[in-house]
Amino acid sequence: MNPILGIDFGRARIGLAISDELRLLAHPLETIPANRVSIKRISEIVRDRKIDKVVVGIPRHMSGEIGKAATEALKFADKLRAQLSCPVETWDERLSTVAASRALRDSGKKTHQTRSVIDQVAAQMILQGYLDRERNVAAS
Repeated sequence: MNPILGIDFGRARIGLAISDELRLLAHPLETIPANRVSIKRISEIVRDRKIDKVVVGIPRHMSGEIGKAATEALKFADKLRAQLSCPVETWDERLSTVAASRALRDSGKKTHQTRSVIDQVAAQMILQGYLDRERNVAAS
């Protein structure tokens, strides 16, 4: 199996994570700026790493409603679908950045030390949740 790419979309930065080939574990990959070349960079990663699927986190409100950030992430997923040859799915990522911040803080990292990796860790959490659900669905 080829890996899956997880994306934590943000207005300023986009965190990327990648699964192992067995699709058991997600690993932080890189953080890229959210600008006009971000889709090009993601396309390069998909091609170079032979990605089978891309999972974009959608930050819904706790009520489940879609707000401005979720709408922007959905639009970004649509742009990816138009450019990539692999499927692009969305995943409910409520509180992934909060959980990533907490995990990094609990590991002893200061906030200013985590700025460069927080988006990657959030993408890792999004992708790990997706991988765990896929594994549970396959087992039942």
